[in-house]
Amino acid sequence: MSLATVIAPHLPYLRRFARALTGSQTSGDAYVAAALEALVEDPDSFPDTLPPRAALFQVFLKLWGSLDVNSQHNREADEAVDTLIERKLEAITPRPRQAFLLVSVEQFSPDEAAAIMGVPENELNELVEEAGAEIAAQVATDVLIIEDEPLIAMDLEEIVSSLRHRPIGVARTHREAVELVKKRTPGLILADIQLADGSSGIDAVNELLGSIEVPVIFITAYPERLLTGQRPEPTFLLTKPFQPAMLKALISQALFFEQKAGSKAA
Repeated sequence: MSLATVIAPHLPYLRRFARALTGSQTSGDAYVAAALEALVEDPDSFPDTLPPRAALFQVFLKLWGSLDVNSQHNREADEAVDTLIERKLEAITPRPRQAFLLVSVEQFSPDEAAAIMGVPENELNELVEEAGAEIAAQVATDVLIIEDEPLIAMDLEEIVSSLRHRPIGVARTHREAVELVKKRTPGLILADIQLADGSSGIDAVNELLGSIEVPVIFITAYPERLLTGQRPEPTFLLTKPFQPAMLKALISQALFFEQKAGSKAA
Protein backbone atom coordinates (compact mmCIF):
# COMPACT_ATOMS: atom_id res chain seq x y z
CA MET A 1 0.00 0.00 0.00
CA SER A 2 1.38 3.41 -0.94
CA LEU A 3 2.13 6.07 1.66
CA ALA A 4 -0.46 8.35 0.06
CA THR A 5 -3.14 5.72 0.54
CA VAL A 6 -2.11 5.17 4.16
CA ILE A 7 -2.29 8.83 5.19
CA ALA A 8 -5.23 10.00 3.06
CA PRO A 9 -7.97 9.09 5.58
CA HIS A 10 -6.20 11.09 8.29
CA LEU A 11 -5.65 14.34 6.39
CA PRO A 12 -8.98 15.99 7.35
CA TYR A 13 -8.12 15.52 11.01
CA LEU A 14 -4.61 16.87 10.51
CA ARG A 15 -6.08 19.95 8.78
CA ARG A 16 -8.41 20.47 11.76
CA PHE A 17 -5.49 20.18 14.16
CA ALA A 18 -3.33 22.52 12.07
CA ARG A 19 -6.01 25.19 11.94
CA ALA A 20 -6.48 25.07 15.71
CA LEU A 21 -2.74 25.17 16.28
CA THR A 22 -1.96 28.08 13.95
CA GLY A 23 -5.19 30.02 14.33
CA SER A 24 -5.79 30.16 10.58
CA GLN A 25 -7.19 27.71 8.06
CA THR A 26 -5.01 29.12 5.28
CA SER A 27 -1.89 29.00 7.40
CA GLY A 28 -2.74 25.57 8.80
CA ASP A 29 -3.27 24.16 5.32
CA ALA A 30 0.07 25.63 4.23
CA TYR A 31 1.87 23.75 7.00
CA VAL A 32 0.01 20.54 6.18
CA ALA A 33 1.10 20.94 2.55
CA ALA A 34 4.68 21.52 3.68
CA ALA A 35 4.57 18.34 5.76
CA LEU A 36 3.27 16.36 2.79
CA GLU A 37 5.98 17.79 0.54
CA ALA A 38 8.58 16.72 3.09
CA LEU A 39 7.17 13.19 3.04
CA VAL A 40 7.26 13.10 -0.76
CA GLU A 41 10.93 14.07 -0.68
CA ASP A 42 11.77 11.61 2.08
CA PRO A 43 9.15 8.84 2.52
CA ASP A 44 11.45 7.07 4.98
CA SER A 45 10.89 9.92 7.45
CA PHE A 46 7.38 8.55 8.07
CA PRO A 47 7.76 6.66 11.36
CA ASP A 48 6.79 3.01 11.20
CA THR A 49 6.78 2.58 14.98
CA LEU A 50 3.45 4.42 15.38
CA PRO A 51 -0.04 3.91 13.96
CA PRO A 52 -0.39 5.86 10.69
CA ARG A 53 -2.51 8.68 12.13
CA ALA A 54 -0.16 9.25 15.05
CA ALA A 55 2.84 9.04 12.72
CA LEU A 56 1.36 11.71 10.43
CA PHE A 57 0.76 14.06 13.35
CA GLN A 58 4.32 13.48 14.57
CA VAL A 59 5.73 14.41 11.16
CA PHE A 60 3.60 17.55 11.13
CA LEU A 61 4.65 18.69 14.62
CA LYS A 62 8.33 18.18 13.83
CA LEU A 63 7.96 20.45 10.82
CA TRP A 64 5.85 22.94 12.75
CA GLY A 65 8.49 23.21 15.45
CA SER A 66 11.36 23.52 12.98
CA LEU A 67 9.75 26.55 11.28
CA ASP A 68 9.38 28.44 14.57
CA VAL A 69 5.72 29.07 13.94
CA ASN A 70 5.31 29.37 17.70
CA SER A 71 6.30 33.02 17.60
CA GLN A 72 4.41 33.90 14.44
CA HIS A 73 0.85 35.13 13.99
CA ASN A 74 -0.12 34.29 10.44
CA ARG A 75 -3.78 35.20 10.37
CA GLU A 76 -4.82 36.98 7.21
CA ALA A 77 -6.40 40.39 7.69
CA ASP A 78 -9.71 39.21 6.27
CA GLU A 79 -9.83 35.95 8.25
CA ALA A 80 -11.38 36.61 11.64
CA VAL A 81 -11.44 34.15 14.50
CA ASP A 82 -14.98 32.98 13.92
CA THR A 83 -15.76 30.88 16.98
CA LEU A 84 -15.41 31.24 20.72
CA ILE A 85 -13.40 28.01 20.82
CA GLU A 86 -10.80 29.40 18.41
CA ARG A 87 -10.46 32.54 20.50
CA LYS A 88 -9.92 30.43 23.60
CA LEU A 89 -7.32 28.28 21.83
CA GLU A 90 -5.28 31.32 20.86
CA ALA A 91 -4.95 32.20 24.54
CA ILE A 92 -3.19 28.90 25.36
CA THR A 93 0.59 28.90 24.97
CA PRO A 94 1.89 26.72 22.10
CA ARG A 95 3.14 23.49 23.66
CA PRO A 96 0.31 23.13 26.19
CA ARG A 97 -2.01 23.90 23.28
CA GLN A 98 -0.50 21.02 21.29
CA ALA A 99 -0.95 18.60 24.20
CA PHE A 100 -4.49 19.74 24.90
CA LEU A 101 -5.55 19.48 21.26
CA LEU A 102 -3.99 16.05 20.81
CA VAL A 103 -5.72 14.61 23.88
CA SER A 104 -9.00 16.54 24.03
CA VAL A 105 -9.81 17.24 20.39
CA GLU A 106 -8.02 14.52 18.42
CA GLN A 107 -8.67 11.92 21.13
CA PHE A 108 -5.18 10.43 21.18
CA SER A 109 -4.37 8.49 24.34
CA PRO A 110 -1.78 10.12 26.63
CA ASP A 111 0.92 7.68 25.54
CA GLU A 112 0.18 8.32 21.86
CA ALA A 113 0.17 12.09 22.38
CA ALA A 114 3.47 11.85 24.24
CA ALA A 115 4.99 9.87 21.36
CA ILE A 116 3.70 12.38 18.82
CA MET A 117 5.23 15.28 20.75
CA GLY A 118 8.42 13.35 21.52
CA VAL A 119 8.16 13.79 25.28
CA PRO A 120 7.81 11.40 28.24
CA GLU A 121 4.21 10.75 29.28
CA ASN A 122 4.68 12.57 32.60
CA GLU A 123 5.75 15.69 30.71
CA LEU A 124 2.73 15.35 28.43
CA ASN A 125 0.50 15.25 31.52
CA GLU A 126 2.20 18.36 32.85
CA LEU A 127 1.55 20.17 29.57
CA VAL A 128 -2.11 19.14 29.66
CA GLU A 129 -2.34 20.42 33.24
CA GLU A 130 -0.71 23.68 32.20
CA ALA A 131 -3.29 24.03 29.46
CA GLY A 132 -5.97 23.31 32.04
CA ALA A 133 -4.70 26.12 34.25
CA GLU A 134 -4.70 28.54 31.32
CA ILE A 135 -8.19 27.43 30.35
CA ALA A 136 -9.39 27.86 33.93
CA ALA A 137 -8.17 31.45 33.85
CA GLN A 138 -10.58 31.98 30.95
CA VAL A 139 -13.55 29.99 32.20
CA ALA A 140 -13.26 29.83 36.00
CA THR A 141 -16.63 28.78 37.35
CA ASP A 142 -18.62 27.51 40.33
CA VAL A 143 -18.61 23.73 40.75
CA LEU A 144 -21.15 21.55 42.53
CA ILE A 145 -19.79 18.24 43.87
CA ILE A 146 -22.26 15.39 44.42
CA GLU A 147 -20.29 12.77 46.35
CA ASP A 148 -21.06 10.86 49.55
CA GLU A 149 -17.53 9.67 50.43
CA PRO A 150 -15.85 12.41 52.52
CA LEU A 151 -12.26 11.68 51.47
CA ILE A 152 -13.12 11.60 47.78
CA ALA A 153 -15.17 14.78 48.18
CA MET A 154 -12.15 16.49 49.78
CA ASP A 155 -9.93 15.34 46.91
CA LEU A 156 -12.43 16.68 44.39
CA GLU A 157 -12.61 20.05 46.15
CA GLU A 158 -8.81 20.27 46.13
CA ILE A 159 -8.59 19.41 42.42
CA VAL A 160 -11.31 21.92 41.53
CA SER A 161 -9.63 24.64 43.58
CA SER A 162 -6.21 23.89 42.06
CA LEU A 163 -7.73 24.77 38.67
CA ARG A 164 -8.97 28.08 40.12
CA HIS A 165 -12.59 27.02 40.06
CA ARG A 166 -14.85 27.59 43.07
CA PRO A 167 -16.51 24.63 44.85
CA ILE A 168 -19.96 25.79 45.99
CA GLY A 169 -20.53 22.80 48.22
CA VAL A 170 -20.65 19.02 48.54
CA ALA A 171 -23.99 17.23 48.33
CA ARG A 172 -24.16 13.75 49.86
CA THR A 173 -27.75 13.10 48.75
CA HIS A 174 -30.18 13.95 45.97
CA ARG A 175 -32.02 16.40 48.24
CA GLU A 176 -28.83 18.20 49.28
CA ALA A 177 -27.85 18.66 45.62
CA VAL A 178 -31.20 20.25 44.79
CA GLU A 179 -31.00 22.56 47.83
CA LEU A 180 -27.46 23.71 46.98
CA VAL A 181 -28.44 24.61 43.42
CA LYS A 182 -31.38 26.66 44.73
CA LYS A 183 -28.84 28.81 46.56
CA ARG A 184 -26.23 29.09 43.80
CA THR A 185 -26.22 27.96 40.18
CA PRO A 186 -23.06 25.99 39.24
CA GLY A 187 -21.21 26.17 35.94
CA LEU A 188 -20.13 22.51 36.26
CA ILE A 189 -21.31 19.44 38.17
CA LEU A 190 -19.13 16.54 39.32
CA ALA A 191 -21.40 13.66 40.34
CA ASP A 192 -21.14 10.16 41.75
CA ILE A 193 -24.05 7.87 40.87
CA GLN A 194 -24.43 6.03 44.20
CA LEU A 195 -25.21 8.36 47.11
CA ALA A 196 -25.22 7.98 50.90
CA ASP A 197 -28.98 7.63 51.42
CA GLY A 198 -29.35 5.13 48.60
CA SER A 199 -30.51 7.84 46.20
CA SER A 200 -29.09 8.17 42.72
CA GLY A 201 -26.70 10.84 41.52
CA ILE A 202 -28.14 10.21 38.05
CA ASP A 203 -31.63 11.13 39.27
CA ALA A 204 -30.27 14.19 41.05
CA VAL A 205 -28.48 15.38 37.91
CA ASN A 206 -31.52 14.74 35.73
CA GLU A 207 -33.69 16.81 38.05
CA LEU A 208 -31.15 19.64 38.05
CA LEU A 209 -30.94 19.59 34.26
CA GLY A 210 -34.63 20.30 34.15
CA SER A 211 -33.95 23.86 35.33
CA ILE A 212 -30.31 24.59 34.40
CA GLU A 213 -28.07 23.82 31.44
CA VAL A 214 -24.60 22.81 32.61
CA PRO A 215 -21.87 20.29 31.74
CA VAL A 216 -21.75 17.23 33.99
CA ILE A 217 -18.89 14.85 34.71
CA PHE A 218 -19.89 11.54 36.29
CA ILE A 219 -17.20 10.01 38.50
CA THR A 220 -18.18 6.51 39.46
CA ALA A 221 -17.01 3.06 40.42
CA TYR A 222 -19.95 1.65 38.44
CA PRO A 223 -19.51 2.81 34.82
CA GLU A 224 -21.46 -0.19 33.58
CA ARG A 225 -24.63 1.40 34.99
CA LEU A 226 -24.23 4.27 32.55
CA LEU A 227 -22.50 2.64 29.59
CA THR A 228 -25.31 0.31 28.61
CA GLY A 229 -25.45 1.31 24.93
CA GLN A 230 -29.25 1.29 25.21
CA ARG A 231 -29.99 4.91 26.17
CA PRO A 232 -28.22 8.28 25.87
CA GLU A 233 -24.92 8.13 27.74
CA PRO A 234 -23.06 10.96 29.47
CA THR A 235 -20.44 12.80 27.45
CA PHE A 236 -18.00 12.91 30.36
CA LEU A 237 -17.41 9.83 32.50
CA LEU A 238 -14.46 8.99 34.76
CA THR A 239 -14.05 5.66 36.54
CA LYS A 240 -12.92 5.37 40.15
CA PRO A 241 -10.17 5.13 41.17
CA PHE A 242 -9.03 7.99 38.95
CA GLN A 243 -5.83 9.90 38.36
CA PRO A 244 -6.10 13.60 39.31
CA ALA A 245 -4.44 14.58 36.03
CA MET A 246 -7.17 12.83 34.05
CA LEU A 247 -9.92 14.56 36.00
CA LYS A 248 -8.23 17.94 35.52
CA ALA A 249 -8.06 17.33 31.78
CA LEU A 250 -11.72 16.29 31.70
CA ILE A 251 -12.82 19.38 33.65
CA SER A 252 -10.88 21.61 31.27
CA GLN A 253 -12.33 19.82 28.25
CA ALA A 254 -15.92 20.07 29.51
CA LEU A 255 -15.65 23.80 30.25
CA PHE A 256 -13.50 24.72 27.28
CA PHE A 257 -15.86 23.30 24.71
CA GLU A 258 -18.91 24.33 26.74
CA GLN A 259 -20.57 20.98 26.09
CA LYS A 260 -23.86 20.80 27.96
CA ALA A 261 -25.25 17.60 29.33
CA GLY A 262 -27.93 17.83 26.64
CA SER A 263 -29.63 14.49 26.81
CA LYS A 264 -30.34 13.31 30.30
CA ALA A 265 -28.31 10.41 31.62
CA ALA A 266 -29.79 6.97 31.41
